[in-house]
Amino acid sequence: MVTSVTSFGRSGLYDWLIQRVGGAVMAAYTIFIVAYLACNPELTFEQWQSLYNQLWMRVFTLVTLLSFISHAWIGLWAVLTDYLTTRLLGSKATFLRIFAQIVLGAVAVTYLVWGVQVIWGIN
Repeated sequence: MVTSVTSFGRSGLYDWLIQRVGGAVMAAYTIFIVAYLACNPELTFEQWQSLYNQLWMRVFTLVTLLSFISHAWIGLWAVLTDYLTTRLLGSKATFLRIFAQIVLGAVAVTYLVWGVQVIWGIN
């Protein structure tokens, strides 16, 4: 079995499972937000703030953020390793693939740190 340092899970099965669980979390979050907005058509800032001041909502949002970032990383890693390297540029694209993975990893970490600061109110 071939393993890669840049994949998120330990194998393709773990990556697949992370994406499926993360997709389910993101779907549940989306359904909850849409239902909350539908049930509160005259939503005020105070109601919205009180929703996000509850611990369970902050945890739910953080888990959704982690799911989103892991889901995106695995998907982009698959695209970069399968399509960019082999189909578009051939075997000489290793540098470009690693560079793209570093840039996308930095963007993912930036979004994660920023998201945690927004969710938990850290300045």
